[in-house]
Amino acid sequence: MLYKNTEQIGILDFMKILSYNVNGIRAALKKDFMSWLEASAPDVLCLQETKAMKEQVDTALFEAAGYHHYWFSAEKKGYSGVAILTRKIPKHIEYGTGIAHMDFEGRVIRVDFEECSVISLYLPSGTNSARLDHKFQFMDDFQMYIDTLKKTYPNLVICGDYNICHEPIDIHDPVRNKTVSGFLPEERAWLDRFIKGGFIDSFRYLNPDPHHYSWWSYRANARANNKGWRIDYALVSSPLQNYISRSYILPEAYHSDHCPVGVELNF
Repeated sequence: MLYKNTEQIGILDFMKILSYNVNGIRAALKKDFMSWLEASAPDVLCLQETKAMKEQVDTALFEAAGYHHYWFSAEKKGYSGVAILTRKIPKHIEYGTGIAHMDFEGRVIRVDFEECSVISLYLPSGTNSARLDHKFQFMDDFQMYIDTLKKTYPNLVICGDYNICHEPIDIHDPVRNKTVSGFLPEERAWLDRFIKGGFIDSFRYLNPDPHHYSWWSYRANARANNKGWRIDYALVSSPLQNYISRSYILPEAYHSDHCPVGVELNF
């Protein structure tokens, strides 16, 4: 890591941020997750769908690899949950949003550094009518939460599983999936407004090409055939735009039905 000084509380001149929906951190650890983490060596790793309480995870593995770790789990065991691993000690950690219907499922955690604040987000999926209603409520309230937060913390990086494909280029079959949650016009319109409200989709900012996805169904050999969806993002607030040096998707990581996404910032 390139630090301007050797103190953990010092200012970074480079930050590599990865985000990964692991579909269960305990299952991922059994699939050699730690070897991947040590080889990838992010400064910050945002995790979603951890499906575990902190005390259910062998966190000593992360500490041995040089990471501080912060967990915000769902009240329901084995469900949802987010976490952030970081080499540098944050100035502050914010668990949740303070909005009860958003927080009981453990979907938002934030760490603040001098350079920026990083959020790990796990936006709900719309698997049925009731969950779709919950998803839309979450989306609206998250928008208001971020609009307020940006006034105090303008340098935001919001990483995570948004459970929405933004554009037709972000899904393998936009025609057949236009009535499926995750690619509904209303969901796409919300994400479009959210991004245009002051964020950069860091991957699309640097990568205009098609056929790049971050999630594949376990069915019908979808991943081998690259029939995927790009629903995981590293959205970077506009004041940080000129610091974006790289942004990418890492489909070679196979611990989950998702793969990691990343952004690198040079300050």
